[in-house]
Amino acid sequence: MEAHSEEKFSLEKMAKALYVNGSYLLRTFKRYTGMTPLNYHHQLRCAKAKALLAQTDLSVSQVGEAAGFVSSSHFSHIFRKTEGCTPSEYRRNRESGCADEAAP
Repeated sequence: MEAHSEEKFSLEKMAKALYVNGSYLLRTFKRYTGMTPLNYHHQLRCAKAKALLAQTDLSVSQVGEAAGFVSSSHFSHIFRKTEGCTPSEYRRNRESGCADEAAP
């Protein structure tokens, strides 16, 4: 999955490549990782985005695109859901990530 994190996620395609049923793959993946394959895929993309936000001056939209998201709004939504803050907030707090956003 890491090698294909920028591609559109497809449980069916993944199951076919592994010669298993999609439902079986979903159950087994979740049993061993504690998350669905789609959530894992989102985490991989967000990890790449976090690195780009911290190490480059690319715009948030460019970072989202480089991480494989099709739109900046979808990128922001998934990033916030996964990381607890927006990509812009993460960039402002490079050292602590999203931790400072929760502080009063």
